[in-house]
Order: sequence, then structure tokens, then C-alpha cells
Amino acid sequence: MYYNQRLNKPQPSTIRMIAQQVAETEGALNFTIGEPDLATDPRIQAAMTQALQEGQTHYAPSTGIPELREAIAAYYERSHGMDLSAEQILITNGASEGIALATHCLLNEGDKVLIPSPFFPSYELCTDLAGGEVVAVDSSDNGFKLSSDTLRQALEDHPEIRLLILNYPNNPTGTTYSKAEIQALAEVIRAYDVLVLSDEIYADLVYDGDHYSIYQEIPDQTILMAGVSKTYAMTGFRIGFLHLPADYYSYFFTYHQALVTCVSTPDQYAALTAYRDCDDVVASNLAEFKRRRQVLIDRLSAMGLDFIQPDGAFYLFGKVHPAYGDDDFRFVEDLIAKAKVGVVPGSVFGPGGKGWYRLSYAASYGDLVEAMDRLEVFVKSL
Repeated sequence: MYYNQRLNKPQPSTIRMIAQQVAETEGALNFTIGEPDLATDPRIQAAMTQALQEGQTHYAPSTGIPELREAIAAYYERSHGMDLSAEQILITNGASEGIALATHCLLNEGDKVLIPSPFFPSYELCTDLAGGEVVAVDSSDNGFKLSSDTLRQALEDHPEIRLLILNYPNNPTGTTYSKAEIQALAEVIRAYDVLVLSDEIYADLVYDGDHYSIYQEIPDQTILMAGVSKTYAMTGFRIGFLHLPADYYSYFFTYHQALVTCVSTPDQYAALTAYRDCDDVVASNLAEFKRRRQVLIDRLSAMGLDFIQPDGAFYLFGKVHPAYGDDDFRFVEDLIAKAKVGVVPGSVFGPGGKGWYRLSYAASYGDLVEAMDRLEVFVKSL
């Protein structure tokens, strides 16, 4: 039997496996998946329906419909003060395709990718499939952030690094970077022949202060990645985008066109309405996630449990109970079986996550309150 031997290393998604385990546990509450439970705004739904009724059911341009690319650029200008070029935007089949494109278009056999750990597992999966090697830098001793000194040392120690994947606000920790921290990282990157895949899918979900993109410091070395899934509760629409340095656009376009030809046409018209007409949805959803975050902060603090206070996204990264040491898998197994609360072990997100767990508060407020009640009973039993 002949097949690509790179497929021997990657394993099925542990997050999905645990989510399925929770789903099959009677009465369990599921906080494993980063999918907002909020309804997609009716205006967005209506835009997709209208597109279907108007016959927008055929191939779209492989780059994405021009109106959507222009709407994304306009949105980032008014919301984040960023000067994006519509001509440098490539519409992708979710941010997931964006990760695959970045690794497969940039890496040759033996090239390395620097990723601060903990990190979203797809980064490592796509690097492996592209023939690259992950250099995971444990950020747990620096508040789960990559420092400029650590970055400089890693680039010196590993001259084969071609790509840095930077995700902020971060999945799984909820941490983000200040403008000064981003400027310090950019100053290091300028001195090296390396690109940054800046995964800013949660950029609109920052609770205090403004999101500052590394694109604003080093646009020629930044691949900006985002999409509609998290901010607008549109995970099923599969609309993401990359904003690419001009010199790299044709390479990414070629690979994208070979993979998918184009992204679903009616879904693109739905995303057009989101970016053009639904700024109020961004504010409303952010306020709701902030409300959910607060109940977790209040309850976990009252229980005396350690956690990282999320700056953005909708994940809380908690320290496992001292009774378990750093055995996050055993803690999660007991939490599912005994408390009927499903979370994800931190080790799933790389070496920096060992001894922690991730709870997604994209679930309902009522479920979160009930989960905290169950967790409190569980903790008292230890």
C-alpha cells in the first residue's frame, strides 16, 4: 500500500475526540469546542437567502468576490485603523485553509516553524503535513506570551525557521499582546528573513483596550489571517481570509485554486453583509462573551482555583486542581465522569499547556453557571 508517509505522524484531533466523549456522556455539559452558541444575525441569513434567490450559485472568482474583499479592507480601516489592500486579500475556506496554505506554500522539507506554546493543534498538524518541523517555545513562564528575547534566541538557535505563527488573542489561553509587546517582537523579526502568520481570528473579541496587529509594524513580513466564524457566530459558513504581502500572493493563489477552485459563492455574500452592515453584532457579541467571562472569573476566584484571566477570545485557561499535580488528562477524565463537565486538557495544546485545562465559554450563560455549581461540588469532594 502506497501513501504519503507524512500522514504517519499526525493523529486525529484530540479536541474532537474529547468533545465526542462528552457528547456521549449523559447529562454532561460541553465546553470543549470554540463555537459560539449565538444565532447568526438575521441580516446575514437573509443575505445568503437573497444570493440564492438571485442565482448566485455558480463559481465565484478564485480570489473571492471583489465586493467582499473590498468590504474586509473597509472594515479593518474603520474598526482597527489598518490600511489593507483588497487586491492582497485572498478569501479562503475558513481560517483552517489559511493555515494549510501558509505552511504548504512557504515550507520546504526540513524548514522550521516557530510557535509559542500552548498553541492551536492545527498549526503543528499542517506543518507536519508540509514536511516542516515545529519549534515549540514554552511561554508558560512569561504569562503565556512570547517575549522578544526568547524570539531572538530561538531565531539564532534555529536558522532554518522560515515562519513564526503568532495567535492573539490566543487559543487556548485568552491572552493577548499590548502594542508595546508587538512592537518589540516586530523589531526582532525585521532583522531576520522570516514571515509571520498572524492568526487574528479573535481580534474583535478583546475586552479591554484595542487590538494592535503586527501587520501595522511589519506589513511586508506579515500574513494576516482572520474570518467571520468567531466574531459573527458563522462557523458553518467557512469564510476566512489571508492578507498577503504582494510578492507572495501568486504562490498562495495557485495553491488555493488547486485545492478548492473557489469558496462557496452564497456564503461569501453572507460574509459581505457581516463585514459591511453588522458592526453592531460585533459589539453585542463581545458584550455577551464579556458577561460570560465575568461569571467564570467570579466563581473560580471564590473557589480559590488558579486561572489566567482572559484578555480576549472566549477561552479560560485554568490550572488543574493541586490534587492532580500536573496530570491534566486525569483531571479532565474525572471532571467529565464525576461532575459531567467537559473541558480539554492543556497538554493537547503543546508542552506549555501541561497541568492546565481549557474551558470554552462560547456556550450559554446558563450552562456556565450550572458548570460552576458542579465544579464547586467536585472540588469540595477532593
